[in-house]
Amino acid sequence: MGASALAALSSALLGTLSAGPAHADEPSAGDQGLLLTVSGAGNTWSRGVRLNCPDVHGSHPHAAAACDALTWARGDLDALPGHPQACTREYDPMTATAIGTWRGVPVNWHKDFPNACTMDAATGPLFRF
Repeated sequence: MGASALAALSSALLGTLSAGPAHADEPSAGDQGLLLTVSGAGNTWSRGVRLNCPDVHGSHPHAAAACDALTWARGDLDALPGHPQACTREYDPMTATAIGTWRGVPVNWHKDFPNACTMDAATGPLFRF
């Protein structure tokens, strides 16, 4: 699946996931949250989750830590504190994407990593799902 097809799929999923009644404790209607996806070799979509901060629906397994990391980085996914660790040189490429809004600011981010360990080292809890 190409990058444009992956972006279209992510956008379609984000629209599907954001449908539903509004509640007083949810983020404002202008902040749709982030659709986070991780794909493997050949851009095959493997998993995704929607993250709102606060994550009132419990969609992300590490929501509090992911929201804290985003807040620390001021929404700049390239500035995430990560989780420094030693990783092997195994080449099993992963692509992480984030599409949506963070505190009302549009986000359309993607980055390729040589393997899952290096992705985790760079992004910390954000893509741990």
